[in-house]
Amino acid sequence: MIDFSRLPWKHLTDQKIFFGHQSVGFNIIEGIRDLLGKNVEIFPKILETVNPAAFDTPVFAHSKVGDNGDARSKLKSFGDLLRGGIGGRAEVAFFKFCYVDITVETDIEAFFSVYKRVMDRLQESFPETALFHVTVPLKTVDNGIKIKVKRTLGLQVKSRDDNMKRNQFNDWLRAEYGKNQLLFDLAMVESTCPDGSRAIFEDGGRSFYHLAPVYTHDGGHLNERGRKWVAENLLLFLANRFQ
Repeated sequence: MIDFSRLPWKHLTDQKIFFGHQSVGFNIIEGIRDLLGKNVEIFPKILETVNPAAFDTPVFAHSKVGDNGDARSKLKSFGDLLRGGIGGRAEVAFFKFCYVDITVETDIEAFFSVYKRVMDRLQESFPETALFHVTVPLKTVDNGIKIKVKRTLGLQVKSRDDNMKRNQFNDWLRAEYGKNQLLFDLAMVESTCPDGSRAIFEDGGRSFYHLAPVYTHDGGHLNERGRKWVAENLLLFLANRFQ
């Protein structure tokens, strides 16, 4: 749990922030509300809105962007919202993909090229707004003898293959944006267990991260423990960026 007295909350109180998301994002928003409790005065008001006028005063605005399963629609929606008046008004803007947006079927090399080009152009267009990046969330993976048999037969194991693609895409995000502290590493948070160990699976002689089962009730969305854990780390990330 956050020790409110030790964090630079004054750097968050007066900020104007926009967060685009879908269902897991609502989990995170709920987690922020859980953590804040009665300490609402230390954080901007949380509003689900895309109205540019909301950024006339400090706010943590959030809304849905794009369609689940269509990563490009989320990238386009985020850009449209910035061009529609949020860009230049928000001091910080970021959005997250859903785990269903990056799967084994995704051409991640082509999409990463598109993502980087679009985000870099948006940052150039709105220099007053700091654009942050978020690693793609993960899911839990299937284990057991059946999985080993499938691999031996050269068959697909979707839960693993999907996460392997997400891991690769996230590695590229870290390499491109992590060094400038512009990246909230959601995947790292989701795969870090309460004892500090990482949720890892081995496949093809390599190690990959997955969502720690303790943080989910369905293998993808965040339960109460998971949403509080992710929200805590997001708040820490934002507070430290504004110091």
